[in-house]
Amino acid sequence: MTGHQAAEPDLGVLAARILFSVQRELFTALAEQGFDDIQPRAGAVLAYLRTDGIRASELARASGQHKQVIGSLIDDLERLGYVERKPDPTDRRAKLIHPTERGLLQMEAAAAIMRTIEERHAKALGKREYAAFKTALHRVADLLRSP
Repeated sequence: MTGHQAAEPDLGVLAARILFSVQRELFTALAEQGFDDIQPRAGAVLAYLRTDGIRASELARASGQHKQVIGSLIDDLERLGYVERKPDPTDRRAKLIHPTERGLLQMEAAAAIMRTIEERHAKALGKREYAAFKTALHRVADLLRSP
């Protein structure tokens, strides 16, 4: 073992394993249900999309992505028919990103797939241990967002 290798994977490696595994399962299942035109990177928008609309700046903040990246993803998803930009009724200068009918169908399918993934993990670990894991993961994620 070299001085650069840790005995156990660090937080970044473990988080990446979880992310990539969940993304692979989610987007494979979505493709099987007819949503084969979206890529995992679109999750930065799709995971935070709301039925009543959300500003691109809020998507950037929630996902931790730059506004330019989110803008490009919104453009792609709009071309594919998953989202549309509509005027924000509270600010005429702003636009809200709304899911289209196809976007709503994708959101429902993704939610069902994620429930299945989470239920499988809760069963494997036990409901209490899985709940404690998620609570700890939320706390770590919140710590990482703090300045």
